[in-house]
Amino acid sequence: MKYYSIFLFLFICTNCFAQQNKKSWKDLNYAGDTMVYHDLDIQLPEKAEANYPVILVIYGSAWFGDNLKGTAMQTLGKPLVAAGFAVVSPNHRSSKDSVFPAQINDIKAAIRFVRANAAKYQLDTSFIGITGFSSGGHLAALAGTSEAVKNYSVGKVTEDIEGRVGQNNRFSSNVDAVVDWFGPTDIRVIDSCRSGAGYITPNSPEAMLIGGPIQNNFDKCALANPITYIDRSDPPFLIFHGDNDPLVPICQSELLHAALQKAKVFSKFVIVPGGQHGPGVMEDKYYSMMVDFFNEQLNLERNISK
Repeated sequence: MKYYSIFLFLFICTNCFAQQNKKSWKDLNYAGDTMVYHDLDIQLPEKAEANYPVILVIYGSAWFGDNLKGTAMQTLGKPLVAAGFAVVSPNHRSSKDSVFPAQINDIKAAIRFVRANAAKYQLDTSFIGITGFSSGGHLAALAGTSEAVKNYSVGKVTEDIEGRVGQNNRFSSNVDAVVDWFGPTDIRVIDSCRSGAGYITPNSPEAMLIGGPIQNNFDKCALANPITYIDRSDPPFLIFHGDNDPLVPICQSELLHAALQKAKVFSKFVIVPGGQHGPGVMEDKYYSMMVDFFNEQLNLERNISK
C-alpha cells in the first residue's frame, strides 16, 4: 500500500507538471456545443513565459470551409508562434452551414472564449491581434471594424453582428491590431470595384455568403462589408494584396485602405508586384512584415498601459 501511494503521488505530480508545460491544445470547443465548426486550436511558443500575447489566424475558403483551422495555423500561425505569440486558430461556420452573419458571430465568439479562458491557456489578453487570408482576411477585417457593433441596420435589413454564440458573452470581442491578406471588403463591387455587380452569379461565393444574388441584396451585402463599420476608434491595420490577384481584385484592398485613412485609422497597405491570390504574397518576406507590425502594436499597447 505504501508503494502504491508513492506511485500515485508521483503520477499525479507528473501529470500536473505536464499540464503546466503543455504547449498546444486541439479541438477546443468555443461555443459549448459538439460542432466541429466551433472548434479551435491553440499553439504556444516553446520559450517559457508566464503568458503570451495572442493572435487569431483565420483560414480562407471562399467561406465554404468549416474545418480548415489547420491551414491557417500552418501558414500564418507558424511565423507568429516563432516570434513569441500564442496563436489561436478557430473554425467557423461555412456559407453552406449558415449564411452571414454566422461567420463573424463565430469569430467574435472565439475571441470572447480566448478572454474567458486566458489564465487556463497562458494567454495575455491585454493584446489580441487577428489576421486572415482571402475570406479569412474579410473576417479578420470585419472583426476589427465592427468592434462594439451589435444590431446594425442598412436600409430595411438588420443583422446581429456580435451574436451570442457560446457562454462567454460578458467578455469583449475587440481586437488590438489587424492584418488582412487580400480579403474582400466590399462584396457589392467584388468584380471590379465599380458600381454594379458584374459577373457575380447566384451561386458565387459572395452570393452564397449572404444567401441570395448580390444584385438583389445590396443592403445585406453592406452589412457583410468591413468598410461599412469603419470609424476613428478602429484598431490599426496592415493590408497585403498582390497586384495580379485573379480572384479578389486589388481594388478591394484599395477601398479598405482609403476608407481607413479617411477615418484617420492607421493603415499600411503593401502592394505585392506580380502577387496572385496567395502565391507571391504569402511568403517569408511578408510574414516578417506581419510579425514586425504585430510587435510594434504590442509595444505601443504596453507603453500606453505603463
